[in-house]
Amino acid sequence: MSSARNGVGARTAPTPAVPVAKRTRSADGYWPFVFVAPLFAGVILFYLWPLAQSAYYSFTEWGVFGGATWIGAENYVRLLNDSQTLRSILNTVIYTAILLLGIPIATVLASLLNRPGLRFATLYRICFFLPYVAMPTAIAMVWKIIYNQDYGIINAMLSTLGIRGPAWISTEWFALIAVSVLGLWMSIGFNMIILAAGLKGIPAELYEASSLDGASPTRQFFSVTVPLLTPSIFFLTVMQLINGFQLFDLLYALLGPTNPVMPKTQSLVFRFYDAAFLANDKGYASAVAMVILLIIAAVTLLQFRMQRKWVHYVD
Repeated sequence: MSSARNGVGARTAPTPAVPVAKRTRSADGYWPFVFVAPLFAGVILFYLWPLAQSAYYSFTEWGVFGGATWIGAENYVRLLNDSQTLRSILNTVIYTAILLLGIPIATVLASLLNRPGLRFATLYRICFFLPYVAMPTAIAMVWKIIYNQDYGIINAMLSTLGIRGPAWISTEWFALIAVSVLGLWMSIGFNMIILAAGLKGIPAELYEASSLDGASPTRQFFSVTVPLLTPSIFFLTVMQLINGFQLFDLLYALLGPTNPVMPKTQSLVFRFYDAAFLANDKGYASAVAMVILLIIAAVTLLQFRMQRKWVHYVD
């Protein structure tokens, strides 16, 4: 009786059951698909369908008045034996390698601009970023004057040292270097913006701790800044590799299609343009386009596989 009074052994009153609402089929099940349908339609119409067409056309030969004839892998065999296409692959790789040099340069510049108390840091960042947002054709027109053999500023400076400057955009290897330097200069501003955002994410406590341990600013840069910037560096590496293999507008605007060194300086994308729109060889041009796609996809996949070994994320 006492136990019942104390609640021990007493039967607990059952909790009233909460009525469960019946699941009814509502319109919410398909409305999300309605909203994303235009996006999917655009991706299929403007990306996947042209990609499938290009893949099919790469195995065909086109007549003068149109019409595709299936020829199998002949375009790819021809591509492997085409010295101009192989040279364009080499030129694109060289341009991309020089473009990647902008990442360590931008890392140093972004670190210098991130120093506390630096005056006009925002103005410096704007000056570095302006070439990236300017039209490539307009920039190429300006750099044509800079590279000019007779009155360009580069050769004028070399002449003061008693050196006769070359024809920068009319000599075989110099033309490729001239385009690469221009692309490098234009990319530094974008790299600096991304790296500056990465620098904001590095905890200040790490610099304070390393300073207490006696680390110099140079040691802090290589032991703290660079390792913790690797996510941003990885992103820039992927982006610049893709941009490098898509070289066309700078090359076209700076050198021009009638330049005598263009066959030795052309990129893969320019080779595609030449085959598709100048030679009207759309089947071969599609094969070149598929090679560009495969190279970019393979290099990007390799980068994502290798980033596990050298990219460090802040916990």
